[in-house]
Amino acid sequence: MGTDKKISRALISVTDKTGVVEFAQSLVSDYGVEIISTGGTARVLEEAGVPVIPIEEFTGFPEMMDGRVKTLHPKVHGGLLCRRDSEQHMAEAAEHGIQMIDLVCVNLYEFEKTVASPDVTFVDAIEHIDIGGPSMLRSAAKNNDSVTVVCDPDDYARILDEMSVHAGCTTLGTRRHLAAKVYTRTASYDTAISTWLNTYLANEDAGAAGTTAPAFVPPAAFDLHLEKAQDLRYGENPHQTAAVYRFADSFGNFASFASPLVGAEQIQGKPLSYNNFLDADAAWNAVREFEEPAVIILKHQNPCGSATGEDVTEAYDRAFACDPKSAFGGIIAVNREVPLSLVEHFADVNKQFVEVLIAPSFSPEALERLSKRTNLRVLATGGADGHAQLEARTVDGGMLVQCVDTVDEDPSTFTFPTTRKPTDAEMEDLIFAWKVCKTVKSNAILIAKDRAGIGMGPGQPNRVDSALLACQRAEEACERMGVEAGGFACASDAFFPFRDNVDVLAAHGVTAIIQPGGSVRDDESIQACDDHGIAMVFTGTRHFRH
Repeated sequence: MGTDKKISRALISVTDKTGVVEFAQSLVSDYGVEIISTGGTARVLEEAGVPVIPIEEFTGFPEMMDGRVKTLHPKVHGGLLCRRDSEQHMAEAAEHGIQMIDLVCVNLYEFEKTVASPDVTFVDAIEHIDIGGPSMLRSAAKNNDSVTVVCDPDDYARILDEMSVHAGCTTLGTRRHLAAKVYTRTASYDTAISTWLNTYLANEDAGAAGTTAPAFVPPAAFDLHLEKAQDLRYGENPHQTAAVYRFADSFGNFASFASPLVGAEQIQGKPLSYNNFLDADAAWNAVREFEEPAVIILKHQNPCGSATGEDVTEAYDRAFACDPKSAFGGIIAVNREVPLSLVEHFADVNKQFVEVLIAPSFSPEALERLSKRTNLRVLATGGADGHAQLEARTVDGGMLVQCVDTVDEDPSTFTFPTTRKPTDAEMEDLIFAWKVCKTVKSNAILIAKDRAGIGMGPGQPNRVDSALLACQRAEEACERMGVEAGGFACASDAFFPFRDNVDVLAAHGVTAIIQPGGSVRDDESIQACDDHGIAMVFTGTRHFRH
């Protein structure tokens, strides 16, 4: 045990046929390996001139039941599981005519890809559950002392290279690593099936109960599979170890459609830290709320600068002006390609220190200028498409899973309970503030003027303090920019429990308010607005962010 093992016989049965012909050809021509194969794989190999023993010839038993039964046979699993160092195992194999299989090359039916289609039927999904493939992989992986198992085409070259160095053998270390990879793959596969089936049944049960199924019906069991993307230097603090993982493809509803943060191209800069990922995620999700050119400058999970503009350079200038002090050391998120002018404005004009710059893409000129800031982390996502559908957060002893909160309310559904209605200009600022306020830690108040977030009150234990803080920052911003204070639009992520919030806002120049409504004391807030001549809008939707 523990020695190199020669490969004399291989069983190849793959769905993804990338590189399989070349792999099989090398096994046969360079090392004289006998190839056993099944169905479509056997046809592909035979057409390429690779000598193949069909699985039914090897087992003496035909494939049947539309291919559901073909490799589930003692001659296959006996040849995989037999311990070569056991006289009893070898004697029983000889007695029953079981030949040893030294290598298994299998990848699985594309279940995850099948169920990713919104039009998939239950029957089609079930038919794409592989049975024989995982069984062979698990048998071979269990007997990794003697059997080489490969489930990923990327490992073909590794195996051939090792065989060339070790006279047609593989080493124990390689076989064990490949076995571990197999169990990771089969676990991911089973998790995808379990999660899909539980979710399907939860939706079916909701329909049978006569209820309208929400966007996410929590299933009875919810398993996740994550793959390490990279180790991090440390966690939230230097004494904490950390890594970032990406969701497996079968859990794509936890990532934005084509431009997730984990998976973005890092063009330059130091590796991202744990805190960088958290802030970049918040900034990237915030800036994608906007259709028009927008920039978010975020620090410690809160948008200290936010604005839209005719282009992203103008949007950046207006966002930076909101709070230049807090912008130092922040994250910049942009929802359009970054031009040279934007880079010049933050790097040369404002001399702003930036931890991360994230955008769909960058012009060549912008990248040339950015390259002079070698430590700046520059991330290109390739797009700014919609948000993920689900998000998860661990808590002690478990995990919370919920639909992602996006601002998708239709303004035509808003109600206007006050005597004065907002002007068109106020309404533009209110909708802008409503989108940004969702990204501010609750209790959240966001003061906006001319589609820029100039005052933020995040995370205070009571909403009055949040309102005071936001107003003070808005007045400071106006003084700094040399514009007249007042005429502010205000967004509150949740309802006002008392009229004192309105009184504070009115005293600091707020003329229009947008909030969910729904308090038992809404009438008091409405009366306060009427007393101060403030227009108020109810959206009917709360946007807490803890």
